Amino acid sequence: MGNVRVYHYNAFSTEKDKGNPAGVVFDGHTLSEEQKVAVAKQVGFNETAFVLESDVADLRLQYFTPSHEINLCGHATVASLFGLRSRKLINGQYLTVETNVGILPMQVTSTSDESFMVLMKQASPEFVEFQGSLDKLADSIGITREDIDENLPVVFGSTGIWTLLIPIKKLESFSRMTPHNEQFPSVLVQMPRMSVHPFCLETHDPKAHMHARHFSSPYSGTVEDPVTGTASGVMGAYYSRYIKSDSEQVNLVVEQGHEIGRNGYVFVSIGSQGNDIQISGSGVYVTEYDIEI
Repeated sequence: MGNVRVYHYNAFSTEKDKGNPAGVVFDGHTLSEEQKVAVAKQVGFNETAFVLESDVADLRLQYFTPSHEINLCGHATVASLFGLRSRKLINGQYLTVETNVGILPMQVTSTSDESFMVLMKQASPEFVEFQGSLDKLADSIGITREDIDENLPVVFGSTGIWTLLIPIKKLESFSRMTPHNEQFPSVLVQMPRMSVHPFCLETHDPKAHMHARHFSSPYSGTVEDPVTGTASGVMGAYYSRYIKSDSEQVNLVVEQGHEIGRNGYVFVSIGSQGNDIQISGSGVYVTEYDIEI
């Protein structure tokens, strides 16, 4: 039993009340797996990251929801590297990070005296066609089948962690969405533990290219993720494959979080015929506190 110091950063924003909050524990090697789950549960964010030493990379990151470990998390990676760099715990622009999906190259660049941009490479994209009912799928997020753009495929996608990508016709549909997360396992019969990621090509910000929301798996202990790095990456891969497949290089700005007052932006770069996926974003320190375990 003892106290664990948790640092709260918001990723994909430079404002303390925007973006996606993440907990970061810089001395993760001192904790057991059970203790990490306990810390993440008390923190209550969608993900808390734990920094560890690595024998094969510059450092290792583990990610925990309030109920279990996940393989990769974009916003918690951005938060961790932003925190490590701002606290001068890492130096240099390039580094490698060991994760459960492999060793990923990262880049941290200064944008001002106190801010940094974190660039994160993701795994090669994979897609599996959704075989379930579109009517039940629409109902599970509080809309109708008519809101889904059936000119584009509904697919499970992954660039390190799987989610279900749902193309939506109009931006106004997003304000009507009410997730019934408990329905997801019976609707997502192929991958019942997955999250759901509706998106569209209409945006609030004219500088953005895609708008999205991200509804959590009911097994994660959370309901909605404000601004999602890994899902933005696979959404960019989806854009490159199914929407603008004739481009060798695609650069996108993804907006998310407007409906819950947590606006943030993820920058997505897709190259090498849709197989080279990178996301980037900034962060901001919010506070720190001790968790008793």
